[in-house]
Order: sequence, then structure tokens, then C-alpha cells
Amino acid sequence: MTTAPARTTTPPVHTDPAGIHRVLGALEQPCYIVDTGQGVGAANAAPGPGGRIVAAVGPLPPERLGCSAFRARHGVGHAYMAGAMAGGIASEELVIALARAGVLASFGAAGLLPGRIDRALTRFAAEIPALPYAVNLIHSPSEDALEREGVELLLRHRVRCVEASAFMDLTPHVVRYRAAGLSRTPDGRVHVGHRIVAKVSRAEVAERFMRPAPEAITADLVARGLITAEQAELARRVPMADDVTAEADSGGHTDRRPLTALFPGLLRVRDTVQRELGYGQRIGLGAAGGIGTPRAAAAAFALGADYVVVGSVHQSCLESGTSDAARRLLAGAGLADFEMAPAADMFELGVELQVLKKGTLFPMRAKKLYELYKAYDGVEALPEEARGQLERQVFRRPLDDVWADVEEYFTRRDPDQLLRARQSPRRRMALVFRWYLGMASRWAVTGEGERTADYQVWCGPAMGGFNEWVRGSYLAALENRRAADVAHHLMRGAAFTARVQQLAWNGVRLPAACTEYVPVPPGEAR
Repeated sequence: MTTAPARTTTPPVHTDPAGIHRVLGALEQPCYIVDTGQGVGAANAAPGPGGRIVAAVGPLPPERLGCSAFRARHGVGHAYMAGAMAGGIASEELVIALARAGVLASFGAAGLLPGRIDRALTRFAAEIPALPYAVNLIHSPSEDALEREGVELLLRHRVRCVEASAFMDLTPHVVRYRAAGLSRTPDGRVHVGHRIVAKVSRAEVAERFMRPAPEAITADLVARGLITAEQAELARRVPMADDVTAEADSGGHTDRRPLTALFPGLLRVRDTVQRELGYGQRIGLGAAGGIGTPRAAAAAFALGADYVVVGSVHQSCLESGTSDAARRLLAGAGLADFEMAPAADMFELGVELQVLKKGTLFPMRAKKLYELYKAYDGVEALPEEARGQLERQVFRRPLDDVWADVEEYFTRRDPDQLLRARQSPRRRMALVFRWYLGMASRWAVTGEGERTADYQVWCGPAMGGFNEWVRGSYLAALENRRAADVAHHLMRGAAFTARVQQLAWNGVRLPAACTEYVPVPPGEAR
């Protein structure tokens, strides 16, 4: 009795655009581009004798993008981070949703009072105690007490990761957080209990975070009993930050550097410091700013980014801590609908941040306040016409009443500010003007209907890019914008884009209809 030979099946080779797109989108499988003799097709398995392989790429699931060390260090499934958005806009709900999806997200603690931060950290400890998350620690040069109290809270709640932002130099507070988490393992190595992801836009600041903590600062912390002598010694052996994020043109505080110029420079700094000091683990280098589409994320990974950081786009998600009114403005933004305006926390220094321009008069009004601050020595020195205009159109109340609110606020938050203001009329004027800047962001968060024209919405062009990309898809509707879905599609789309680019480098130019990643709802066929 003879046995018939086993029948082999030839894998299908798709030649239509939809079929090629499906093959490209099967990221967990290899992709073969095949010359069928009648044109080019694609298959997820090697073709039979009738097909000649033109190019092939291996599997590229989104979990492989970026650096495995970043994923292991933070216990996440993707080299993707949700950056902090101040004032709780990067909310507890956003952080928790992304932590449960295997993504590192940073709580927007900047600008919040200690009691509010304490409640958030208590919630994280209860709901995601073993999952990864970060908390933003922002440099506060004019409010040192807030930075100090922020670190006290981080230590008390045993927060394991901090996103340090807006630092121009290292402060004792951020050094204390890093050093207080250091201990010696039984085999003599350094255990890092407090991770720092430093967000920077200047090479000199990046280098400070890439080097060990300054010994003058650690010695002072030891003298004050804030860290131990052993922790100060261990601090000489590790960098200040585990990861450094190159922050390009972004929402909020930004130097508006192009990512393609900024990132290579920081990469050289990182590699130089790494060679010089020979750390046991390489410092991670991430990319932020302008990342709102799969192509942008893929470009960042192609530059060599170990991870990407997304901010502005998450503000339009359902879990963000802003109002529906602000979300609607964000969803209608295009690439050119953003402008720089004075920052409340560094108003006197002339520091600016990037905000949404479309649908609000805030940028114009904030700039006018800074012009008046530079021109006059105090509120009392303002021309009567200018003061009247401010009270009618901008503040909508007497400036003396605004000052009363300022006194009440800083009595609770930072009394030293009031002492300095009483000695300087110009300082008092700055605090009055900062009231408007601070309230403008609050009105956007609460959706104050009568102050829509004054909404301050921190945002960058990534939002416009995202809106253009999702137009016509289910993510165009605000009610579908869940943070975990957005992260999923940005990373999967980045892997898809990288696969298309790999084939292009091999000389394969596919029809445009095949090469655009389109987000589809969970459970639907791609």
C-alpha cells in the first residue's frame, strides 16, 4: 500500500492594495514582497516556486520598537511614555488607564497644591501599587518651597519614578530624591530605587542629568541629615537620571528646537559621557515634541530614540483632566493653530510656553500683560486708560480685588512670595498679572463658559498632526479618544510605518494606498 505524498499549500500572494495592506499590518509575521510575473504582491510566508522574492522583512510587533532596557527598567510593554501635563491635566485617570495598558505615564503634579498631590499619590498606591507610573517634579525657581514639599511627598509615598522637567540646573531637592533611593546590593552594586526621567531641551542641562550628582550638594544633604553618607558615596557611581528625554517643539514650556537637530546633539553628549564614566547600564535617550502620528513616532525611533514621549495628544483623550470645552477646541486644531505666550510660573523671567491659539484670545492678552510689566514699575504706575482696559476686558474686576485673591492664595501656598511683593510694587504687579495667567488655565480645565476667550490650553503642533491623521477614522470623535487606544495605535502605526520604510530601503515602493496606517476600533478587522 502506498501513501500519497503530503499536499503542501502555497501561501496566498496578495496583489490588490487592500490585501497588501493586510499583509503589512500583520506585524507579528514576516512580510515577503513577491514578483508574481504579472506585478508585485505581498505575503506573510515564503511563496512557492512560482513566486520570486524581491524583498523580505521580519516580524516587527510594536513591543520591539525602542530599547528593551527602557521597557525592563520601568516594567512596561512599550517604549512609550505619556508625558506630564501640568495642573493635573495628565490626571489620575489618565495615569491609571495607561498603567493598566502597560504604558508609563507621568502625573501632572506641576502647579498643584501639596494636598491635591497627596490625594493623587494615595489613589495610585491603592489602585496601581505594583504597576508603573511616574510623577512630574517641575523646577520652581520662584517657588522653592513647592519643589521641596513636592519631594517630601514623593518620598513619603515611596514614588519610584519621577519625570523631572523645566530644570535649568540641578537643585538640592531633585538630588535628594535621587540619592535617597540608592542602596548597596549584597554583591556591592548600586540599587537604584528612585528612577528619574529628565526632560530637557539643552545639551548643558542634559549633561548635568547624565553625570553623577554634584558632590557639593550631596555633602550638604548629608550634613542636614536628608541622606546618608553611604547614599552620597553611591551617588558618585550613577547618573542623576536613568533616562533623558530630548524635548523638541512641544506644548507648554519649550525651546521649540527641531527634533532632528536636538536629538543627534544630545545623543553625542550621552555617548561621550557614557564612554567617559563607563556606567553599568546605558542612559536611555527619548524623544518628545511633535509626536502625534505614527510617522512622527517612527521617525523618532529611526533617529535612535530609546522611547518616545507623547503629551499634547493625550489632552484630547477622555481621561485627561480638562474640560469637554477644551477638548473640543483641541479636536478642531490644525498644524498652524498654536502660539507662544508668557508662562505663569516664570513670568518675570520672560519664559514663554506654547498654547492653542484657535478659539481663544489668551496668547494676545498674556503678551500684553508682559509688555506692561516690562514698561511700568507697578500697578499704581499703569496709565489710567491701560488699567481700565485690563479691568474691563481681561480681569473683568478691579485689580485691587484681584490682589486680595492673590494674598489669600499665597498665604496658603507660599507666604514668602507676599513678603517679597510688599517690598516691591513691581513684584506685586507680577503676582497680579500671574493671577490671570493661572486662572486662564483653570478656566480651560473647568470649562468656564463665560471665559472661553481666555482659555489657556498648553499644546503643540502634534495635536494638529494627530487630528489630520485620524480624520475619517473612529478616533476623530472625541468620545472614542481613550488614552490606551491612542497609545496602541500610535505604536502599532509606528511599527507599520517602520516596516514600509524597511521595504523602501530595499528598493520596494508600494502604492500610497497600501502604506498609510489607519486606526480601527478594537475587535474590527484591519
